[in-house]
Order: sequence, then structure tokens, then C-alpha cells
Amino acid sequence: MQKSIIGKAVRFALLAAPVSAVGFSSVAVAQEETAKVERIEVTGSRIQRQDMETASPITVIDAAAIRMEGFTSVDQLLQAQTSMAGAAVGSTTNNGADGVAQVDLRGMGSQRTLVLLNGRRMVNSGSGADSAVDLNSIPVAMIARVEILKDGASAVYGSDAIAGVVNIITKKDFEGFQVDLNGSSTDKGDGETGELSALYGFSTDRGNYTFGAAYSDRKGVIQADRDWTEPGNSSFIPTGTLGGKVQNAQGEWVARGAGYDFTKDSWYQTPSKRYSLFANATQELGNDLVFTADALYTKRKSDQQLAPQPGDIMLDVCGAPGADLVNCITLTPAMIAGGLAADDTGRINYRRRTNDVGPRVYEQDTDTLRLSTGLAGTLDVHTGMNWDVSYTFGKNKADTSVANSINAVNMADSVYANQAAWFSGAPLTPAIVDEIGYLEQANGGNKQHIVAGVLSGDLFDLSAGAVGFAIGAEYRRDSGYYNPDPVIVAGEGTAAQQDPTNGSYDVVSFYQEVSVPFSEKLTGEFALRFDDYSTFGKASTWKVGLTYELSDEVMFRGVAATGFRAPNVSELFGGNTGSYDYLDDPWGNEQDPQILVNYTSDANLQPEESESFTAGVVLSPAQIEGLSMTVDYWRFKVSNAITRLDAQAGLNNCFAGDITACETFKITPEGDLSNFTNPLTNVGNQDTSGIDLNIAYRFEGLGLTWNINNDTTWLLKFKQDGLDYTNTIDGNFGGYAELRNNFSIQAGQGDWSVTYFNRYIGKTEYLADGSRIDAVLYHNIAASYFIRVSGISG
Repeated sequence: MQKSIIGKAVRFALLAAPVSAVGFSSVAVAQEETAKVERIEVTGSRIQRQDMETASPITVIDAAAIRMEGFTSVDQLLQAQTSMAGAAVGSTTNNGADGVAQVDLRGMGSQRTLVLLNGRRMVNSGSGADSAVDLNSIPVAMIARVEILKDGASAVYGSDAIAGVVNIITKKDFEGFQVDLNGSSTDKGDGETGELSALYGFSTDRGNYTFGAAYSDRKGVIQADRDWTEPGNSSFIPTGTLGGKVQNAQGEWVARGAGYDFTKDSWYQTPSKRYSLFANATQELGNDLVFTADALYTKRKSDQQLAPQPGDIMLDVCGAPGADLVNCITLTPAMIAGGLAADDTGRINYRRRTNDVGPRVYEQDTDTLRLSTGLAGTLDVHTGMNWDVSYTFGKNKADTSVANSINAVNMADSVYANQAAWFSGAPLTPAIVDEIGYLEQANGGNKQHIVAGVLSGDLFDLSAGAVGFAIGAEYRRDSGYYNPDPVIVAGEGTAAQQDPTNGSYDVVSFYQEVSVPFSEKLTGEFALRFDDYSTFGKASTWKVGLTYELSDEVMFRGVAATGFRAPNVSELFGGNTGSYDYLDDPWGNEQDPQILVNYTSDANLQPEESESFTAGVVLSPAQIEGLSMTVDYWRFKVSNAITRLDAQAGLNNCFAGDITACETFKITPEGDLSNFTNPLTNVGNQDTSGIDLNIAYRFEGLGLTWNINNDTTWLLKFKQDGLDYTNTIDGNFGGYAELRNNFSIQAGQGDWSVTYFNRYIGKTEYLADGSRIDAVLYHNIAASYFIRVSGISG
């Protein structure tokens, strides 16, 4: 292939992505600079261009690389990238995620990473009024490639693109029939995962139609089945405790000496089944008019399992000041001799792990539907302009349940009526079990409508080339709801109380982009966007990017941009929600590190604001053919962030005598946490920076084709709300290792190939106590062989 301006641009753009993760079936490059080349769309820009070169760093992962590493879900694929950090939920999240899988680019929060499907927004999905896209709704079988834009892109795509964009491109223009079957298991014989998918496509004289179906089944792994799991030690034990004490064999009430190992009932890997149908259609209608449509439907049935419900109730003590005169317990002489007594309110705490009822089994049945259709054409203006109008509809609904939940009111009444049965430590009778246990049921959903239009083309010519532009408008309406079980709404369950959520908002947006070739070496990219929300009002963002091609071997690039994230439905309209957070009670009143905190929302929240900057260099030394290297420095700063206050700092400050802290968090100076509240507010901030390095080398040797790729992310800093999380790991915030590295080497010839991968996560410190967490290195070896039988290849 002879070099051309277009050829060099394409080459430089592809060097920014791992060679092993970029697949080609065929590449046609013009041999003459004046030859016509079809314009293409690039993630991060609305301008259709004749090359893949932008100022922003983009990683491209194709279907072949996805299959080679054995990924069966999109979240596995994304969370394995070095640019990910934090605590994105997925298949290993057993508590609180409701089976959802999300992406957390740069560890800045899943709500700050925008997920697109074929360049258009996906509806938020999960159990209802969700803040991000559930990646489980997108089957791996339909993916042609995934493009990860590691740069702020609010000026192009609007809200949520603060940390970057994940654009999932589906398979199109497929002809024939293809069936894929994948399966895996752990070395312990559990955690089996299987996936079956089928793809069928055909072409007409002026179009193509592709259809697919996929089914996946993932089995669970119990925590206690791994010898490296440390046993749990909960204060909620099956025999129950009264005032923190238990009755021994001699009938004496003594301090509890043992805890409960909850790891025997909890999953490491959660079970899930998914059923998906998808289709893509492209049809030329004549006169340069093209109709496109894609459809996706996914049903997910997932479950999680936790130890039996902890029952935590306050019981009135007969005869104590302030106690109920009828519904109360009588302290026996043995209890009094053991030091048990009512508190200042006339009550005493009773705790019990309700093993007699059974473990908590969380189940979700979710349905996600997305339909998108568009018309595109050209206008005979100047050198020709492209237009595109589209409508996208997304809907998600979910029915969720929790088996073996406990009604706290019924539990208290049962204790009052059966004091001996509850305090003896013996198993509860079937009648009592039926009285206190119930099936907790809830439902929720999300809905999205988007109407969009864009016009793009060339404005005029400069000496170095044409000035490209894109101008567009968009209307979007998002709504969501979540209806907890009536027992939970009433605060009568032993689980945290929660109010319903219901709300919606709409936004009208206008944007424009311009690409200016200042010279044959220097190109500028400029974007400006204006959004008008029905909730908080107006927001505007901008982006400036530059690329400078020093030579055929060296290109510099950089982007500065502003961004924003609009408050979502749950943040604006969510009711009060209880959350058990890992905290340290400085008064020592709480028996467990998980302390109940009341979360509140705020309808007057303002949007988050951000600034981002990336700068890098792309190297392709002529002395070593096939070698490329990219180095990029990045920094993101978020202000006015929607966040909750530092609950631990609030506890500590109130304990130290700060009355304002006590009032803000609704804590009494004596450490009463019964009304402990943490509101959402615009006081948060983030500041994170780092360096990305990619080295890719493709060459021929020993009669084989070799591909070597190495991705490194070096985290320089991650600060949030004044706290430095760099190189730490924590149960609430996740992991922020300073060094993450992915390495692969592939050798192949003809129909076969063998690939070795490793993934390295550097050592970290446990945030709670500063203890060291050793580095980890994962290994993966994969082989493939293409078999041809009787003229049929597969």
C-alpha cells in the first residue's frame, strides 16, 4: 500500500489502539491522494471524516479479541481494561447490586461514564430509577467491536460523559449463519458459565438484514468454598443475643463470645440467566436515502444469596420508665444478675440471625427493550452534506423479590408472646417461622425517548484541506420509578426502610463541531454544546483538541474540555433509603461495622461540572516496522459533584464536640445513631490524573505472525472530597491501584493461533487500617483453530 494523507491518518489512529485488539477483514486505502474515500463515523465526534484520526485517545477491542479471552459478558470485558478502577458492580457483587453490571472508567463512578449502542444512548437499566446502564442487557454475541473513548466528551454527547464514553458497535452486514458455543468452569468444579448464540444475515440488492439470539447461564460460587476466605464474625448469631449477652449452659447471661460466619451462605459469583434477541437492518431507499434500524431485547433472571436476615429490634422492658405496659418483656433474675437492664427509653436491644427462616435469596426478573431507527441522506450543497435523523426508544422494567425476609413488627410481637422460646437459644417453632417470615416484593423501571438530527459536511476549503463541521439538535426524555415492598415502605421490616421513587425530566440540546486543518501537520477540533433541562435549567460545555503530525513517525495530540452531569431521577426524586455502611462508631455503641445510615435525595440538586485534559504522543519508528507506541497524560477534575457527605468524618467530628456535625447528620452528642442521616448535596469533588502507555508490535518470524501488545495505566492521583485514595482498596470505594498492566503475545499461522495473556494489578493498602494487599497477576492461555469441512468453514 502506498502512503497517502488518508493512509497515514488511518495508520496513526489505529496505532492508538492495541494491535491484538483490532481486527481487519480487508483494508482498502486509496493509492492516489485524490481518490474518493468513504466517510466514516468515529467515537468522540459527530463529524463524518475520511480518516480515523482524532485528538482523543480511543481503545478499540474487536470481536475476535473478545472471543479469544473468553469474555461472556460486557462488564468482564470492560473491567479487565487498565483504564478501569473503583468499585464497578458486576457478577461478583452479591450485596446491593440486584444483578446489575456497570462500567467505571477511571474509577470516577459508573454514573460518569456514558454508554452508547451504535453511537446512540442506551436506556439506564436495572431494578428501577437507575443511574447507569446495565451491561447485562447487551449480549457479547452481537458485538462487532467496543470503542472506549478515554476523554471527557460532554461537548459532543451531553451529560454523563465526564470520564469518557463506551460505544458498543453491533454486527452488521453479516451474511450466512453462525453458531457459537462457549463454556467454562473454575478449577474447583463450580462457577460454570455457558453461552449459546446464533447469528443469521442476508443481503439484498440494496440492503442487509442481520438477526441474532443468545442465551447465557452462570452458576454461583459460595464464599466459604475457597480456603483463602476469612470467616465472617457477625454479632447476629442464630441463638440470639439480649443486650449483647447470651445464656450459657448453666442458665447464666454472659457476654457473647462468638460471632456468625456469614460466608457459608453468601456468593462470590452470583448466578444469572440471560435471553437476548437482536436485529440490525440497513436498506437503501434510493436517491441517496438510507434507512437503518436496530432492535435489542434482553431478559435477565438473576439471584444473589446472603446469610439469613439479621433481626435487630428494641424491646420494651416491663416496669421500666417509658416502656409499654402491655407489650413488654420481663427480665428474669438470671438476666438481671447478668447485668441486663433497660436503657433510658425503657428498652433493650435484641438481635438474632434468623437461620430458622432461611437465607435471604434475592431474585430479579428484568426486561430491557431498545429500538432505534433512522434515515440518512445527502444534500447536493457545496461538496455534499450528510444528514441524519433518528428516534430511539428504551424501556426497562424489573420485578424483584427477597425470600425469607423478616417482618420486624411481627418479630417483636412474637417475642413478647413467646419470651421463653426466643430467649432459650433453641430453634424456633414452624409456627413462629411462618409468623415472622415473608416474601419481600418490589418493582421498578426506566424509560427513554430520544429524537435527534445532525447535519455534517465541509464548510469550505483551506490550503491544507476542507473545514469539516457537524451541527445537530436532540430532544430526550428520561423517567424512572421504583416501588419497594409495602412492609419496607412502612419501616416494618428488619431490612432498611425505603420510600418509593418516581420522576422524570426532559432536555433539549443543540451542538456544533468544527474540524480545521490549519496546515498539513496541524489540525484543530472544536465543539460547543448547549443543553436546557426541565429540572435545573441551562448548561453549556466546550472542547478544544489539537493534533500535530511532526513526521510520519511522530504525532502529538491534546484535548481540553469541560463537562457536566445532570442529576438523575433517583438523585432528584428518590425517597429516603436506608443503607448499611462500613463505619467506625467512636462512641462504641454499635456492635457491627455496618451501621444503618438514612440516605436522602434533593429535588434542587444542580449539575456536576468537570474539566478534563489529555496530552500524548503517537510513535511509529520507521526503523522497526510494525512497532507503535502511545503515551498519554490525563487529568479529570470534577466540582459541584453530587455526593453524600463523609459519614465517618461526621461521626468523628460530632464525637469531638462539633455540634454542627451532630445536627447535619442527626446524631445526638451522646452517640445515638437511630436517626443517622446522610443527604445528597452538591459539595463533592474529584481530582484524578495518570499516564496511559500502549506498546504494540506486529511482525513475522519463525514462519509465524506475531502480535505483542502491552497496556499500562499508572495512576498518579485519585482524590475525592479531600481524601486521597491513591493506591488504596476499600469495601465502599473499591480499588485504586497505582499500576495496572495488561500484556498479550499471540503467534499464529493460517487457521490457528495461540495467545498468552496476563493482567497485573499492583499492591495496594487497605484503607481502613493501612495493611498491605499484595499485587496479583492473572494468567490466561487461549488457542483457536479454524476448521473447514466439506466446503463449509466454521
